[in-house]
Amino acid sequence: MKAKNKIALVTGGSRGLGKNMALALADTGVDVIFTYYNEVEEAQSVVAELVEKGQSSKTLQLDLVQFDLLDNFVQKFKTILKEEWGVETFDFLIHNGGIGANISIEDCTEEKFDQLMYIHYKSVYFLTQKLIPAVNDGGCVIFITSATTRYCIPGYSLYSSLKSALETLTKHVAQEYGHRGIRSVAVAPGAIATDFNNAQARDNKEVQQKLANMIPLGRVGQPDDIGQVVAFLCSDAAQWINGERIEISGGQSL
Repeated sequence: MKAKNKIALVTGGSRGLGKNMALALADTGVDVIFTYYNEVEEAQSVVAELVEKGQSSKTLQLDLVQFDLLDNFVQKFKTILKEEWGVETFDFLIHNGGIGANISIEDCTEEKFDQLMYIHYKSVYFLTQKLIPAVNDGGCVIFITSATTRYCIPGYSLYSSLKSALETLTKHVAQEYGHRGIRSVAVAPGAIATDFNNAQARDNKEVQQKLANMIPLGRVGQPDDIGQVVAFLCSDAAQWINGERIEISGGQSL
């Protein structure tokens, strides 16, 4: 049995780029389940916005560092699908949840390494493994990576290398699940004006101008620049895009 509308799961969907992705998907008629880290009221506010757009929506708490709770999250997610939509499958798995980290190789600790590894790779890898059997044939998995896998920024060695691993994973998911019509795409944002990494690209005018000077289009990105592309990739118009890395950076650091 399939749901009336297509359904997406967006991790980290209560704020920033994830919220914008959820809203953009709702604008195309997709129902959205999204995760939040700890801001319950903020998450419920996003649910209300999605419902106001005419789409069904639910939210779930997820801490990607707590790997031992991943199976519990998967079970809760499947229960919501069954109870709220009357189905056991969904269509789009969008891995957006994450944190910024500006730390030099010299200053990186094992604790910090493990935290980011769980958030940006290990939990993403195994969440894909556990949920992709429930993705409908013809669905799509999207990994949000980073433009910094193409160029180097001081302090981003750990963050960027983990995002590079996701870009490699993108290709393998495309290869291993292509027989089911499931596509896999990596979306690599450049500098975007959100609260990510202490909102440097949004609130610090000096940093914003410095970044704008590195971008041929003369500005930093806005959340809509990413959310609308993710919504497009979940549409039938993108059915032949698979195994690709799509950078959305305005041509930053060409």
